[in-house]
Amino acid sequence: MSSSTTPSAPLAAIAAAEDLTPLEQEVLDEYERLADNMRKLAGVLDGMADRPTTEILDGLRELERKTSLVFTLLKASVYSIVLQQEIDWGNR
Repeated sequence: MSSSTTPSAPLAAIAAAEDLTPLEQEVLDEYERLADNMRKLAGVLDGMADRPTTEILDGLRELERKTSLVFTLLKASVYSIVLQQEIDWGNR
């Protein structure tokens, strides 16, 4: 579907042409929202495709560094808790 085509126009024509039940109208509204979200997603993907690969890779490297730091801190916290529990159990 091209971005110049508006799916709301055909849906409005269908709604005007026949009487719809509330459920049918709700389904058509949901499809219209879905189509709008898909157009937004296509726009975001187009924007990402236009970005240089090096910029994307640099962003991913930064994300990887941050993720590994969080993972390391989480492991240290868990190790500290386990060690403290062992010390507490040993004192009983």
